[in-house]
Formats: sequence, structure tokens, C-alpha cells
Amino acid sequence: MGRHEHVRVAVIGSGFGGLGAAVRLRREGITDFVVLERAGSVGGTWRDNSYPGCACDVPSHLYSFSFAPNPDWPRTFSGQEHIRAYLEHVADTFRLRSHMRLDHEVLMMRWDGDRLRWEIQTSKGTLTADVVVSATGPLSDPKVPGIAGLADFPGKVFHSSRWDHDYDLRGKRVAMIGTGASAIQIVPAIQPQAGRLTLFQRTPPWVLPRMDRKISGIERWLHRQLPFTGTARRGLLWGIRELQVSAFTKRPNELGLIESLAKANMAKSIKDPAMRARLTPSYRIGCKRILLSSDYYPALAQPNVDVVASELSEVRGSTVVAADGTEAEVDAIIFGTGFHVTDLPIAERVVGADGITLAESWKDGMQSLRGATAAGFPNWMTIIGANTGLGNSSMILMIESQLSYMADYMRLLTVLGGRAALAARPSAVAAWNRRVQERMERTVWKTGGCNSWYLDANGRNTTLWPGTTGEFRRETRHVDLAEYEVVRVPATSAAVEATAEATESVEVPR
Repeated sequence: MGRHEHVRVAVIGSGFGGLGAAVRLRREGITDFVVLERAGSVGGTWRDNSYPGCACDVPSHLYSFSFAPNPDWPRTFSGQEHIRAYLEHVADTFRLRSHMRLDHEVLMMRWDGDRLRWEIQTSKGTLTADVVVSATGPLSDPKVPGIAGLADFPGKVFHSSRWDHDYDLRGKRVAMIGTGASAIQIVPAIQPQAGRLTLFQRTPPWVLPRMDRKISGIERWLHRQLPFTGTARRGLLWGIRELQVSAFTKRPNELGLIESLAKANMAKSIKDPAMRARLTPSYRIGCKRILLSSDYYPALAQPNVDVVASELSEVRGSTVVAADGTEAEVDAIIFGTGFHVTDLPIAERVVGADGITLAESWKDGMQSLRGATAAGFPNWMTIIGANTGLGNSSMILMIESQLSYMADYMRLLTVLGGRAALAARPSAVAAWNRRVQERMERTVWKTGGCNSWYLDANGRNTTLWPGTTGEFRRETRHVDLAEYEVVRVPATSAAVEATAEATESVEVPR
């Protein structure tokens, strides 16, 4: 293996989860860590998704770290450029740059049971780590459906998260595939430029008005001079969303009023009854992600836009063909078809104690203990793991809860002393996931009558948390040692390990 760097912790990814983990490690007094990032800059999904109109659908003051408030958000719902700038600011403010290993794509992580450490192969070499914190996120690897004839399409093709800014859409005939959160932002942004825009809609979304506005100078001044006003604003936004949770998780029938608001939002711009019928979902609102936009429906009503109420099924030369037979000649195809969420590609690159990959371990669906650890993968943690997603609030709240769990995990390893690892007990993982899935049965995501990206291939919701963020914080405040097996270096390997460390490893001072 040659000489290599060894660190206490290797963090994978530099989005909100990765940067948050780095900050929390430093706050815990741990400075012997690296952040491995496959791209050339930080930002995660807010770096990759730079498509026209890209913005957050969670209020700015809630979509930021509690330990790094930003009094200068320009809008109530911030755009991609402002969120990315915020993440760059976090990296600078908390002195994380020296820990960054940019352009270091993780190719494989393999658990060494003799030395109780992870061997990590990257695109720039090999290193080892006692603990791995995987913060690659579920919205990082785009999913493009297999479409017959797509490879022979003579025009331009790209995914929304890999936007080609060099391609000029002015006057072009554009096919937009999908009607998810990205598509409803892209359509209004490119509609004025496109010569013709054809939207392929497999399933219509529920869309509520986006109550966005510019944050006044007075408000920003108040938040700078009196920080408690920003904290109070954040608390109010959080509290409102906590009160909404029971309708999603226990009483889906209460969501009928919200459906009425969504229909009224549509009726303001879509006057044709037939068009309204095509755009009205047949499932309960909330079953799929509720989308926010005040300009999506006005854009669809423009004369250069066609809505095809069917999915794309085939490409014949420059002709795109829907499943219902509708055809359109186009110059460009843009996929807004989401990401590999329940089949995370990073899982193919993690080999655990039993010599199998995380993907093989999860072949019947993702399962993790408190959204953080997996059976068979000692000293490996994930941020935004199984069943930690949200349907109505800020993921930053969930990330911070997981960071607290990570911090307690690291404290326990320190208390145990020596060469030790914590391995999640399969019985604890099974018990936790059984509880989660039992609670999931009453939720709108299971009873709402839709098939969403929240569900895996077996129809199980392994994505969302069926409770409040407050509940999750309580469940992850501390590590319960009874849920873990303490693993020590095998006695027969101790001497070998000591020799290997002295001759092969180079500890890098921090």
C-alpha cells in the first residue's frame, strides 16, 4: 500500500452535511480529519444545481445552521447563488480550508478488521481513517431514465443538475422531462427564451404559491444588531412547520384544505378546464413533495408552451415521443428526473466487515440505526441517512441532530480508549427500522395514493422521517451503547499492527 496519510476521521462530501460535520469535529477538539470532495469546490447539491431559477423551497432563516446564522439573507427564499455563497462563508469562518481535499473522489472504502480502520482509495491516492462520516447526500447523483433512441439524438441533452451554461436556449425547441421541484423552477426561467417548450408530465404535482419577497434593509439591520431577532424568526418558522407534521404523519385527511389552496393557485392562471384537469393530481397532497411556485402555471399558459400529460418513451432522431403517442421535434432535451435516492451510488463503494458492499447489505432496502450507522460497517456513519428526510421542513435541522449523534459517538470512542470501534448491532438496526416503518403506515406518503421517489423498489419509504424534527433530535441526542458492539483489535494482530503503523503510515500533524 506504500506510505500514506492516516487521520482520525475522514468526512466524505462538502455540502451542508460535510461542512457541518467538519465544524462539529473542530468544536469537539478533533482537528485530525480531512474532508474528501470529488469536485473542485465546496457546496454539494448547491454547487451542482446551478440551473436557471434554482432556489430553495425552505425559508432562508431556517435553511442555515443554528451555529452560523446569516443576518443578510437577501430574500425570504434564497437562490442557489446565495446558498452556495453561505456555504463558502461557513468554510472560511470555521477555518475548514486546510482540511479540504478537493478533487478527491472516493473510489472505494474498505474496512480493515485487523487494524480497525478504513482504507480509502481516492482519485488522488490512498489514506486510512479510524472513522468515516459519509455526507454525500441523496441528491448528488442524477438519474436519467433509459430512453430508447436517446443515444442517437442529434441535439443537446443534459440533466438539470449538470446544466450546460454554454448552450444557448434562445429560439430553440426544448423538451423538459419531468415536473418535479427542479422542473417547476426551470420552466418559468427558460420559457421566455425558448422558441417552443414541450413539457413531458408523467404525474402532475401539487403546487402552492411561493410567498417569496425581498428582505428589507431594516430587517437585515435588526438581525445584525439584535441577533435574537433572527433567532426568534427562525424559531417561529420552525414552530409552524412542527405543527404541520401531524397532518402528514397521522391525519392525512386534514390536508384537504391545502389541496383547495393549490387548486386556487392553478385556477388563477390556467383558464382552460381541460388543461386544469391535466394538471390536477389524483393523489392526496403531500404524498409527493409539495412544490412552491407563483410563476409555474403562468408559464404553462404561454402560447409557446405545450404540456404533454404522458412520460417520454422514445426518441427517433430529433423527434421525442411520449407514451401516449404525442410527438414533438426538438433541439434539446433537459431531464429533470431526480436523483439516485434509495439506491445511493456511494453504497457500491463501501465494503464492510463481512466483505460485502453497503449496496449488497441494503439489497432489500436501506436500513440504518437512527439514520446514522449500518450493521456490518463499524465506525462508519452517514449524514442524511435512511429515513431522515423531511416533507415539510428544513433538512438542516435533521443534519444538526445527526451531528450531535456523531459528536457523542466520537466521545464514546475516546472514553473506550485504545484501538476500538463501535459496530451497530443487527438487532438494534432491525428494531429501529421496524418502529419507523410501523409509524410510516399511517402517513400520507403511504396512504396518499401515489408512487414517489420517497419509496424504494419494494415500495418501502426508506427516505422520510415519520415525525417531528424535535422527536428526531431527542432520539439522536446520545448514543445508546447497548445498541452497539465494542470491537477491539484482535490480540494476534496487535503486534503486526504496531509494526505496520511504524513502518507504513505517516501521521499528518494538524
